[in-house]
Amino acid sequence: MEDKVKIEMEFVIHASPQLLYQYISTPSGLSEWFADNVNSRGEMFAFIWDGSEEKAKLLSKKSGERVKFRWLNDEDDGASYFFEIRIQVDEITKDVSIIVTDFAEEDEIEEVKMLWDNQISDLKQVLGSA
Repeated sequence: MEDKVKIEMEFVIHASPQLLYQYISTPSGLSEWFADNVNSRGEMFAFIWDGSEEKAKLLSKKSGERVKFRWLNDEDDGASYFFEIRIQVDEITKDVSIIVTDFAEEDEIEEVKMLWDNQISDLKQVLGSA
């Protein structure tokens, strides 16, 4: 299996970090913008798109700051890939950004970036900050 490449993207979002955290860390928040439906039992999350389900394990979270997940199929492959959504507040301007860290195969980088662009665009619409 070929190694995936780490990608980091930053999106400026006009919303409070507390509100944003609800949208990135809870099943109800995530199902508003990230997937059609999200269920969780403990640290296991099920993301549903168009009737197909992908499971992920919540690796870590820090209240008001970040969440980090690993897709179970990556874990089954013994891979240590993850995706993380981090909230960052600029100390001086107080601008709020979301930093997304993800991994993609070399030939899928643009596709993955476009997917996140669309997802974050949906999040901005839900928040009314588009």
